[in-house]
Amino acid sequence: MYALIIDDSRAMRSILRRIVTDLGFETLEAGDGQEALDHLEAGRIPTLCLIDWNMPVMDGYTFITRVRANPEWRDITLMMVTTESEHGQIVRALAAGAHEYVIKPFTPDAIADKLEMLGLVAKPVPA
Repeated sequence: MYALIIDDSRAMRSILRRIVTDLGFETLEAGDGQEALDHLEAGRIPTLCLIDWNMPVMDGYTFITRVRANPEWRDITLMMVTTESEHGQIVRALAAGAHEYVIKPFTPDAIADKLEMLGLVAKPVPA
């Protein structure tokens, strides 16, 4: 199972990579939505995409609409991870096909909790 991390910030990709790797994912990265689409079109279909909204070339919202327009990619879980906190933006992303929405800054637990709610990871049982 792997995650495609889509963010124009190298530092943010590194943070997200550490979090999801600790949760058992292998990762691929893209600096914008078009680069991410190139991965999908090359047959590298992730279980999960973590998507920033504001990126050059192709933004996260456009990426989501393109993914949802292709029936072959319907099983990909899409989660926005962005600074966009306006209610209208959140509604717009979810209506376009995002499964979850996390606002930066976030904690690793926030990401883990969302992925647990989506059924992609299981929280460790306390000892």
